[in-house]
Amino acid sequence: MVVALSSAEAEFRGMTKGICELIWLKRLLTELGYRPTFGMNLFCDNKAAIAIAHNPIQHNRTKHVEVDRNYIKQKLKAKVIQFPFVKSKDQLANILTKVISSEVFHNS
Repeated sequence: MVVALSSAEAEFRGMTKGICELIWLKRLLTELGYRPTFGMNLFCDNKAAIAIAHNPIQHNRTKHVEVDRNYIKQKLKAKVIQFPFVKSKDQLANILTKVISSEVFHNS
């Protein structure tokens, strides 16, 4: 278990886990005979986490996520993954983690 010091750090660690899951799914699809030919998108609603992922310079504020950061940088450089920004209100995963109105729930 890890305690995150900021929402960007928590999102960043979640991005790493999401990449691992996407790579696993890509390998499974390949074994089943369908080889995806394009990069994968991991939609993120945290601009700070996306900026950390794309920043070539390691800062003291990100040293505690260095392993995750290097893993993500490696996947970005290999064009395995992309991080398109999505507004929080459009993030479908939020219906599983945040309180939302029934109108938003039914429209998602």
